[in-house]
Amino acid sequence: MNPLKHVAIIMDGNGRWGIKKNNNRNLGHREALKVIEKIVYKSISEKIQFLTLYTFSTENWKRPENEVNFLFNLLKKFLGTRINKLHNDNVCLKFIGNRKKLKKDLLKQIRYCEKLTAFNNKIKIIIALNYGSQDEIIYAAKQLEKKKLKFTKNNFENNLHTKYIPNPDILIRTGNTNRLSNFLLWQLAYTEIFFEKKLWPDFKVNDFSRIIKLFKKTRRNFGGIVNE
Repeated sequence: MNPLKHVAIIMDGNGRWGIKKNNNRNLGHREALKVIEKIVYKSISEKIQFLTLYTFSTENWKRPENEVNFLFNLLKKFLGTRINKLHNDNVCLKFIGNRKKLKKDLLKQIRYCEKLTAFNNKIKIIIALNYGSQDEIIYAAKQLEKKKLKFTKNNFENNLHTKYIPNPDILIRTGNTNRLSNFLLWQLAYTEIFFEKKLWPDFKVNDFSRIIKLFKKTRRNFGGIVNE
């Protein structure tokens, strides 16, 4: 049975769900938070140590300004109302991505949440915010050059945003879309990928449990040969 330490999720389909339900994309984004909370606590019960959530990509700035503002305000509200509960439940929060375009009030809140929960160890929630894997790879390469380090696999990985975090065992993408969308391209080299037809707000804890069971039965060779 495969050990499971790290699950990464592309939570796709929120806007489409909102349009389908009430012709309102923001409704889907709001509903998505309810699913996130359920998956976080299911992950804790499964003793998963790391959960990475693709929250906002570097390409998402192309969306309408009012939707982008809604997403960031929704995140601020979520952090403001949930951080104490997450902290009391021994949850650690870490944000990855480019912070330069984020507003000062959100940055202040992010730093506060990271500092408050830094020593919690029940589960680490990694929030990919204004994150793009191609940008991350370029950043790591520039860091090696800047630090005059030898270009090795270990040195490169130690300069990614995900340093000291194991690569995902599972990637789940909801929304009936079969692509990676510039997410953890380096880290997903040997990750087991599960594409789900359901839109994220329709994704249930039972769906999560089903994927975990399938993963644990999957033979993982990592390029080698496993004896029958």
